[in-house]
Amino acid sequence: MGKQLISFEFEVLDGQNLLEEDDFTLMNHAKGALEQAYAPYSKFKVGAALVDSEGNIFKGANMENAAYPMCICAEGALLTAFNTSGSEATVLTVAITAHADSHVLNHPVAPCGACRQMLSELEIKQNHPIRLILMGEQGKVYIIDRIKDVLPIQFTSSEL
Repeated sequence: MGKQLISFEFEVLDGQNLLEEDDFTLMNHAKGALEQAYAPYSKFKVGAALVDSEGNIFKGANMENAAYPMCICAEGALLTAFNTSGSEATVLTVAITAHADSHVLNHPVAPCGACRQMLSELEIKQNHPIRLILMGEQGKVYIIDRIKDVLPIQFTSSEL
């Protein structure tokens, strides 16, 4: 018996303006998707965008429903858009941002557990890491090298 420590390193930037050009552009696509979010109940909008190895950009936004369990997260909408496109390209990077009507999000917003699992499934399926860029409305930006870092103990098909 014993304890184990799981840790990872990630890059922290002081703002979006410090992102490299391609990452800056991808985050702007995530911001554009955020404007399409439907969040009349929580007033918490999330936008996500991904770029694949062919340079294609896909976007997704959260979509709420009065029956809360039926809500769709931006990341789920994003992965559905990518999957239904029929693309067989590798997903390289996912950018996620959010906006709350009640306060300014001055820190990065991370995917929920279910979305981490969906992103993890894709990362495993494509056998290639997916970079994650996270930001709020202002403040720091996190760049994480792979989904496995934010979901280190994964549920995989080997458990089935």
